[in-house]
Amino acid sequence: MSEVFLELQRNGNFLKCTAVDADSGEEAVAIGPYNDPESVKRLAVQKLRLKLEGKKPGDPPKKPGISV
Repeated sequence: MSEVFLELQRNGNFLKCTAVDADSGEEAVAIGPYNDPESVKRLAVQKLRLKLEGKKPGDPPKKPGISV
């Protein structure tokens, strides 16, 4: 992930942050309280990073060794 574009939209008490990867065009969205924009931005970027790695947010971390 090289460059990420962030778009912020306020809707009442909520803030929607869309993170877009400049190379692939993939995007991820996070919604949270408008009075804490930094955490909403962090969440959107984290979701985008997981999406680009091919993981889902609820997936457990990979363990070393062989899966049977």
